Amino acid sequence: MRLGVLDVGSNTVHLLVVDAHPGARPQPAHSHKAELRLAELLDPEGSIGPEGVDRLVATVGDALQAAEDKGCEDVLAFATSAVRDAGNADEVLARVRDETGVALAVLSGEEEARLTFLAARRWFGWSAGKLLVLDIGGGSLEVGYGMDEEPDAAVSLPFGAGRLTAAWLPGDPPDPTDVRALRRHVRAGIARTVGEFTRLGPPDHVVGTSKTFRQLARITGAARSAEGLYVQRVLSRKALEEWVPKLSVMTVERRGSLPGVTEGRAGQLLAGALVAEGAMDLFGVEELEICPWALREGVILRRLDHLPAQRAVALA
Repeated sequence: MRLGVLDVGSNTVHLLVVDAHPGARPQPAHSHKAELRLAELLDPEGSIGPEGVDRLVATVGDALQAAEDKGCEDVLAFATSAVRDAGNADEVLARVRDETGVALAVLSGEEEARLTFLAARRWFGWSAGKLLVLDIGGGSLEVGYGMDEEPDAAVSLPFGAGRLTAAWLPGDPPDPTDVRALRRHVRAGIARTVGEFTRLGPPDHVVGTSKTFRQLARITGAARSAEGLYVQRVLSRKALEEWVPKLSVMTVERRGSLPGVTEGRAGQLLAGALVAEGAMDLFGVEELEICPWALREGVILRRLDHLPAQRAVALA
């Protein structure tokens, strides 16, 4: 069957169309995305402003039309932290539903972490052993750990690259005092959760997902995306620690000229690097491997897992 997954994230509204069947790897067929950076459009009260809501409604409508054009039998639509944490979330969801017919399911932070963990587990398989999965989005940082497909521990922290950039790093380049303050804030928050994971023992394999980790791996020497999904890409803490001071004195324009860094994400790269560096340091990670699959694939896989049971009920 052909499925569409509509992900209303803190940075991007992304429709991924896949050909999917139970027991088979989902095959990407089409991608439609628009960068809204909702995490940066919150007003002082923490609500998404009228312009942001207008753009969201229009973008969801465009994505729905693209899904129809590509022959999707169903669209799984969900929203993450930017909508979840907005002060006017109920109003935003109601307007999207009324004007587009799309009822966005709002995932909790823990659900995000669990679904992303599932995607990483399926990608690397059982031989990877105990996985520690780190995911840096626009609005939050998710961490999952475990041996099975369901993590034994999963948390979500408000340390997304877009959210932190808007709140902590107004300058271009940022003021060194602001960078140091953000570094302290991030590390103190992550440190409060580390014990929940370390009590479970050391992981056998550490994984990073998301655009932020991919871009950080690329600027530290990982292979280009054009070389394919199956090329191993890693990010070492040592290389990241060498790059953070460089990023902190660069303008957004200069960061945007780095290999693999898109213009729309260049402004968030320093905040994302501070989160990645802090997480790797506090969790004792020397190197992690980049996983091509993340939350969207986790949503698809969970849906496929439930298809056989649904069909059995329908045929009974």
